[in-house]
Amino acid sequence: MKLEEFEKLTAEAIESLPDYFKQKLDNVQVVVEMWPSAEIAKGRLLLGLYQGIPKPKRGMSYTMVLPDKITVFMGPIELISKGDEQVMKNLVIDTVKHEIAHHFGISDARLREIQN
Repeated sequence: MKLEEFEKLTAEAIESLPDYFKQKLDNVQVVVEMWPSAEIAKGRLLLGLYQGIPKPKRGMSYTMVLPDKITVFMGPIELISKGDEQVMKNLVIDTVKHEIAHHFGISDARLREIQN
């Protein structure tokens, strides 16, 4: 898949979020990269990464800061999907939802509880 097509899938995943969450997204940038660096991946196959200060941890002094960053990694998603575009689309949607949950302060442990 071409990068532009993958970026479109990512934008569609964001657009498919419930309005409640889209309206509450604040100071966050979503980007696509091919692969995470070895330093970030630490031997894991990462599909996405949230970097920033979750909304519940932002205090009164949270002003004039760079946007939080959500990165969706195209390479790992393509690898797992084995070229199946529907699987790839579903993985992008799941990854975006997962990383946006971190933006709202939901931990990986809590996400596992919610999903089970």
